[in-house]
Amino acid sequence: MAKLVSKTYGDALFELSLEEKKEDILFEEAKTFLEVIRNDDELVRFMKHPKIVKEEKIKTGKNIFDGRFSKEFAGFLLVLIQKDRFAEVEKTLEYFIGRMKEHKKIGVAYVSTATVLSDVQKEKIGARLLEITDFETFEMNYTVDESLLGGMVIRVGDRVVDTSIKNKLKSLSQQLSALQVG
Repeated sequence: MAKLVSKTYGDALFELSLEEKKEDILFEEAKTFLEVIRNDDELVRFMKHPKIVKEEKIKTGKNIFDGRFSKEFAGFLLVLIQKDRFAEVEKTLEYFIGRMKEHKKIGVAYVSTATVLSDVQKEKIGARLLEITDFETFEMNYTVDESLLGGMVIRVGDRVVDTSIKNKLKSLSQQLSALQVG
């Protein structure tokens, strides 16, 4: 049910952004608001509180959103409050941001390496990903995982490329085990 709610409202915000030609504005506002509620969940707790009447929530929402966000984004947030869907705001905005990244051809890559990469190495990885995908830009996320021993693991969406020594050793071990049994 929650996925249906986030998809329905996320799609509505996406369509609104296209209709009003405000993709960039709503995309940035959604990212900003998502970061705010992740760092301080007081607003979400207030909006979810069962003993606070809806009218008070709407009034508070208007006071907070008006002037800080575009009328479209503020209106969207108020609709979530009016429809008692504010509890799903985080998932809804995550969905919307994902759709917008897809629309803007922004890929998200997660790169794990055994050691810290230099800026030059990072640039080469980013450039190579742009060459082999349909994305126009990438959000790169780098982590160090010493258990890889060497090489790297790159994940873009549901695709994974694992060139780590750890993976190669595991594969070699499985091949040797198969030889010993047979």
